Amino acid sequence: MVDANIFNKIMNEASQCKDEPFKHIYTNNNLEYKSSLRGFNSKLFSLFKSHYDDFKVSESIQSLFKGDIVNETENQAALHHVYRDIYASSSNNFASAKLMESCRLNIEKCIRLKQDLIKKGIKNIVTIGIGGSFEGPKLLIETLTSENDRNFKHIFLTGPDTVEFNEIVRPLNQEDTFFIVSSKSFSTDETLQSMAISKAWLEAKCKFEDHFIAITSQPDKAQNFGFKENIIEFPNEIGGRYSMWSPISLPAILELGENFKDFLVGGHEADNLLLNDDDYNDFINLLSFSDIWYNNFDNKHTRVLLLYSWKMRFFSDYAQQLEMESIGKQPNPNSIFKNTGQIIFGGFGSTAQHSYFQLLHQGTASVCVDIFSIESNKVTNKLLYAQSQAQAGLLSNGPHEELESFEQVNGNIPTNLFTLKELNTKTLGFLIATWEHRTYVTAKMLQINPFDQYGVSAGKIFAKKYLDEHGG
Repeated sequence: MVDANIFNKIMNEASQCKDEPFKHIYTNNNLEYKSSLRGFNSKLFSLFKSHYDDFKVSESIQSLFKGDIVNETENQAALHHVYRDIYASSSNNFASAKLMESCRLNIEKCIRLKQDLIKKGIKNIVTIGIGGSFEGPKLLIETLTSENDRNFKHIFLTGPDTVEFNEIVRPLNQEDTFFIVSSKSFSTDETLQSMAISKAWLEAKCKFEDHFIAITSQPDKAQNFGFKENIIEFPNEIGGRYSMWSPISLPAILELGENFKDFLVGGHEADNLLLNDDDYNDFINLLSFSDIWYNNFDNKHTRVLLLYSWKMRFFSDYAQQLEMESIGKQPNPNSIFKNTGQIIFGGFGSTAQHSYFQLLHQGTASVCVDIFSIESNKVTNKLLYAQSQAQAGLLSNGPHEELESFEQVNGNIPTNLFTLKELNTKTLGFLIATWEHRTYVTAKMLQINPFDQYGVSAGKIFAKKYLDEHGG
């Protein structure tokens, strides 16, 4: 039974909450987390946890991994986590042996493709895709591989601006170029336009079937565009922003090869903790509860992600899509929370310090901050590591005696500090699965569906309508 007075209890505790940062530490083999959440406390955590229990969020987590219908508006399960089990010693989900084997075989097919392309003399991989088909693979390639050591030159063609094609694809040699068309639905306007232009350019010298492959959950639609054997399928129950665990990450798999399995195992480890470990759940719940608290009760509607690792600089783009597309919804009329997802932005921390940090430190905007560092930088990248620690303290702790009055900083910014033990394929998998867990728990607390995106669909519908009406 839901506590009808929970909102008043939260407000009452808020009025008594001391202006001291709430400290919490969580650590495992992949990362260490430290919070400095000013205006939040253990009593508020307990009140949110009571709400969590009332809404049976733990049962919702179990339902996700059991393959129950959790995407209610589209009447289907969400099965992205299945890929995280295919190379694990034991399974966290109840997927059928047939589905697990199908997923495994398609990942193996992706791994084998690398040698086939090298034998063909392919030098350029052009990935046609947008949204999750772009953000996930690009994040993996940029974070986990070095440009000088890659097997191929990678180009991501998003469309719909034809200038993009003309400037980055047309100068290439057709014989050296291979196209990956990544589209769950195979109906995305930008992707279809880019594919048509690319196909016409390629067929001036080469055969379509030798230089194109489709990654999709709709193989019949791909066949309508001329694809035959050159199709790799993944389940329809995997949303675009959750699809980087699947063959959608083919561009990265062509570089990572067998190491991609470690990425999946890292995600599996996070899943296993979510299902079985109380300390990890407290960590995830604190992230979720404090996000909701600051967004609904403390006027902090924006969160900035600062990556003190140049290799990780695209993680903020990925998290932006994951969070803002999953929980950027209208509030549930029955919910006590009227603000849903926060605005997410960010990038490489050192660059940001010379850009928008002035506003963070002395401006009037009200924000939250997630900071990321890597433990090994204590030795190998001392300045970068020092910046991450110093900025975490400045943002959260307030004025300092060493500073003149005009130099003083706000110091009232809720700060989460994440330190990866190492930056590698497994720890990145762990971090991304953890971010999905944070997002899922937040959605369940807000009583909204994190797996649909009808706002995105509306834009597609009206763009098509405009073209139809104006002779597009």
